[in-house]
Amino acid sequence: MRTVHPRPLRSHKTFHQAAPAPRSPSPVHQDFDDAHLPDENRAGESFMPEADNSSVQLGPLFRTFHPHLTGLKCDINGDFINQNAPPTPQTEALPTNWTPYESHVAFETAEFLFTHNQMSAGQIDTLLDLWTATLIKHEDSPPFATHHDLYDTIDSTPLGDITWESFSMSYKGVKPADNVPPWMKATYDVWFRDPRLLIHNMLTNPDFDGEIEYTPYWDYNDNDKCCFKKNFLGNWTWMQADKIAEDPEMHGSTFVPLIVRSDKTTVSVATGHTDELTYSTKEHADDIDFRNFRRQLFYSSLANIFKSLKKYMMTPDIVRCPDSHYRRVIYGLGPYIADYPEQVLLSGIVTGWCPKCLNDRRNLDGNGLLRCREHTNLLVQELQHKQLWYEYGIVGDVVPFTNDFARADIHELLSPDLLHQIIKGTFKDHLVDWVGEYLERVHGCSCAAEIQDDINRRIAAVAPFAGLQHFPEGRGFAQWTGDDSKALMKVYLPAIKGHVPQDIIHTFSAFLDFCYIVRREALTEDDLVQLEDALHHFHQYCEVFKMTGVRLTFSLKHYSCTIRLFGAPNGLCSSITESKHIKAVKEPWRCSSRYKALGQMLMTNQCLDKIAAARSDFEACNMLHGSCVSDALQALKTQLPNRLHVNEPQHQTIEGEAAEIIDGPAAKAHVELAAKPVLGGACDIPALTLKLGLPSLPTMLHIEDPEPPASDPAMAPTFLGRISVFSSAAASFYAPSDLSGTGGMRHEHIRATTSWRGGPARNDCVFVSMNDEFSCGLDGLAVTRVLCFFSFKYWTEYLQCAIIRWFSYITDSRDPDTGMYIVAPSTNDDGTPDVSIIHIDCIFCAAHLIPLYGTNFLPREITLHDSYDVFHAFYINKYADHHAFEVA
Repeated sequence: MRTVHPRPLRSHKTFHQAAPAPRSPSPVHQDFDDAHLPDENRAGESFMPEADNSSVQLGPLFRTFHPHLTGLKCDINGDFINQNAPPTPQTEALPTNWTPYESHVAFETAEFLFTHNQMSAGQIDTLLDLWTATLIKHEDSPPFATHHDLYDTIDSTPLGDITWESFSMSYKGVKPADNVPPWMKATYDVWFRDPRLLIHNMLTNPDFDGEIEYTPYWDYNDNDKCCFKKNFLGNWTWMQADKIAEDPEMHGSTFVPLIVRSDKTTVSVATGHTDELTYSTKEHADDIDFRNFRRQLFYSSLANIFKSLKKYMMTPDIVRCPDSHYRRVIYGLGPYIADYPEQVLLSGIVTGWCPKCLNDRRNLDGNGLLRCREHTNLLVQELQHKQLWYEYGIVGDVVPFTNDFARADIHELLSPDLLHQIIKGTFKDHLVDWVGEYLERVHGCSCAAEIQDDINRRIAAVAPFAGLQHFPEGRGFAQWTGDDSKALMKVYLPAIKGHVPQDIIHTFSAFLDFCYIVRREALTEDDLVQLEDALHHFHQYCEVFKMTGVRLTFSLKHYSCTIRLFGAPNGLCSSITESKHIKAVKEPWRCSSRYKALGQMLMTNQCLDKIAAARSDFEACNMLHGSCVSDALQALKTQLPNRLHVNEPQHQTIEGEAAEIIDGPAAKAHVELAAKPVLGGACDIPALTLKLGLPSLPTMLHIEDPEPPASDPAMAPTFLGRISVFSSAAASFYAPSDLSGTGGMRHEHIRATTSWRGGPARNDCVFVSMNDEFSCGLDGLAVTRVLCFFSFKYWTEYLQCAIIRWFSYITDSRDPDTGMYIVAPSTNDDGTPDVSIIHIDCIFCAAHLIPLYGTNFLPREITLHDSYDVFHAFYINKYADHHAFEVA
């Protein structure tokens, strides 16, 4: 029995720690009342802004703004205005004007059928006919007569109306006299939408008001160390601003970098059909001329697509922003998100070489110089093609598209690819496969297969956790996605402990630390030191693979440098854009007739953009507050105030297993019980005692009687009144590095139920915030397992409690091999489980434990439901998610 008092934990730090970044001399820090630059102009006066070397203090951070590219407001002609002047309204439409839709119902119907349900034309007609049948007696009709009517209405939406354009390209080089290859005679159509107009649409979107930065800035912590988060906080943006500001005419403008992503994907999973940019017969597929033509065709297409921006990379474009003010905008090609094959194509290097540096492909972790546009151009001018190819890994016959644009260097702009390079590449395709190779080389194929089977059983036996994927067959399935690889990373290390040497465990531990640090939502200079340290240890320990003949074929050395340039790579991960493959390519393909599908797919995407733009506009006019039902009821109540008594349906949220995002601002961590108690559950303490098999339970619940004051809490009477039992609780907390809401908040469910999903019981583990005297393990956090959630009312106070079983830390320090703390179930002196009752305010968040499997093989009958009951010691899984990594 122990006493636990709830105390607030220190707020989860937004910025962690990371090595000094090269930066220009920063202005002197000054304190201001808010985060805005002081106004330089007086009402009604036109002026040329002077350099503003101001900094502001934002809580524990100091923010230093760029002195020249200050994002000042201007009029439609580009003349600077009074910075306190109110904006002109974005639209003059009334808040009842749903044009081109007839009503709120018409817009919601169109959005539901076309965007969410993606209903076919025939099914839309069937639904509208059924709807019509219900309204005939009321002499009314649905908002649309047929699918044609629906499509025509969407097409007439004026917002988001950027048409698709195309241009044609063909081979213009020397052709052979006979047997001209088909690719030399073909014409290739490239479809695009003007990126300048797309940017205008994005910058005008009122949804982004308050979310866009108009002035490059640096954030510093209390120790004057730089913090890297969004792209606007990186050194690259500041350096671009310095180059732009060399022209005094550009002062007061704002810099808008384009984050670009390209990738090819199959549009049909069933057939493997792919729309290729170019086509050739197998006879010419490996022809050097054809491969170079494909590269240059790709470059020329990108250069042509972005040509509308070229002028405005040197002179300002006057653009309306989300706050309805105009600003002078200077564009620039920014970070380019691409997987390795795409990086090779974009940078014009030979496969196997690094697109960022000149390291030989046989030693990618060497200390080679960084590639740059000027050096590459010089090499191409001075050296022969063969020497370029074999000594520098450069394809000398092509010119990267970025060479056509100001301040753009493709070698610098290529951003780290977390999904393909780290998650699917280094972890799944290298480390996990190397373990298999190692086991076969050391133990032989037969014995290695038995060990792999045991590793799979260990993975399958891992206890459930919110957001944690279950592997019923271990890792033994053929088709792996990025999400599968992320999920395996969370549970793989303890599963191989005992089957592989210590150095391999250290290799995985160092790599996982590198991976979780680099995927933080924000990093500081101290974080980068930790990152480099983890990478150093990874390289040190992975030598064990080399000694057994496994070949290492990757490099992670450029992450620290690129983070300084572009901010946290979590915001530039290809998984962000890869998720759009489904919405932008696969789903439109499935909705097409499959015949000349490209045009249909483009129109589908255009209609989706129109609907999204209309929603943003309606929301900005406060027209989408409430549902269609509430609007209709309100209208009827206005017409028939004394006759209508109808309640709007209440929608209940159904609990999910995965952790969920919470929209809204950041808030203090807290735990709430489920909305409803368990039906037919224990109704008092004696019944709960029998149900849980805890004879000591009644003696644990002592409550001080408020009248008269109890002199000795231990003598307080036992509570024997009615209680309500709950099967779960939800912990809400700040976790910006995980999938979270706009304020970085999310919540996860903690289970304590006698039957989970119709199967055995599930009782999750949690971190409990302890008294300040508790110093073991995780900085005042104890690990417990929840046996039951319950609540009751005593006098006027409503108490929410949890019955928990304590775990004890085996040692005060982490396990030196895995880097994780180890705990074991705690017992009393008489050998009974150490159980207590605590208030749920003491719970910080869920905890995930993975058994210490040892060297013995796991019996086949043990499943995930047995994990917390049959093992004697557990790792606190710091890799369960990013929040767990920060806590544990």
